[in-house]
Amino acid sequence: MNTLSYRTESVSKEKAEHKWYVVDAENQVVGRLCSHIATVLRGKNKPSYTPHADTGDHVIVINADKIRFTGKKWAQKEYKDFSLHPGGLRLTVAEELMEKDPRRIIERGVKGMLPKTKLGRQVYKRLFVYAGTVHPHTAQKPEDLKF
Repeated sequence: MNTLSYRTESVSKEKAEHKWYVVDAENQVVGRLCSHIATVLRGKNKPSYTPHADTGDHVIVINADKIRFTGKKWAQKEYKDFSLHPGGLRLTVAEELMEKDPRRIIERGVKGMLPKTKLGRQVYKRLFVYAGTVHPHTAQKPEDLKF
């Protein structure tokens, strides 16, 4: 018998390394950008990915106010909020949400692509979105991430 072991090692949360990345959202399509960000947050881009452990990285998104949608989504895409009271459904068009807070478009897009579990909520906390080019995370020495 061969003495070599071919078992895949499972990474625990203590052994996981979390890097910092900066993503420039200028002129990026929202859905595609959010799916790439969600992949990096979960750690699925790493060979050490473990589904039950937090192996992902931190992502800083800058220029969230310069994103773009395809087609007529600025006028037609609706974001729903429900207060759990009768008649408590509020619909917000993407154009209005962009005027109010451009960061929310990316935050909601990424959050919808993460698992709806404790792990998903933990992973979501590593997303930082800023409307301009300035961010307070320079001490972490983030690397540029291109998609």
